[in-house]
Amino acid sequence: MKVLLIEDDKIEQMKLQRVTSKLDMNLEITSAENGEQALEILDTVEEINLIVLDLNMPRMNGLEFLTELRKNDKWKYVPVVVLTTSNHKEDIHSAYRLGISGYLVKPLRYEDYSTLVSAMFNYWTNCELFRN
Repeated sequence: MKVLLIEDDKIEQMKLQRVTSKLDMNLEITSAENGEQALEILDTVEEINLIVLDLNMPRMNGLEFLTELRKNDKWKYVPVVVLTTSNHKEDIHSAYRLGISGYLVKPLRYEDYSTLVSAMFNYWTNCELFRN
């Protein structure tokens, strides 16, 4: 599964890579540090199966990225899971209005984060959408 991680915090990028490296899943993760960089990456790749998106980023935040993504015929239906620290109702509602597939709040404890990320990837790697 080809995953685009959009996360500006290098420690969070490394944390996700650490968790996924322990999973027995065929994940190819590309990282972008903001929405603008993510759009540039999408211009250069043929396939992305899942986007994992932080909301709070410089230059182009997650909601701005989603707005642009949904305008692109090639990428507008790719599943997007928000993985962020924000549990504000306005962010949650705005993200769902922009067509996300899920909204997860990052837990503070590493063990809880690891469980959450593992469950997220377990779901998406077993999703019928990717079994072709």
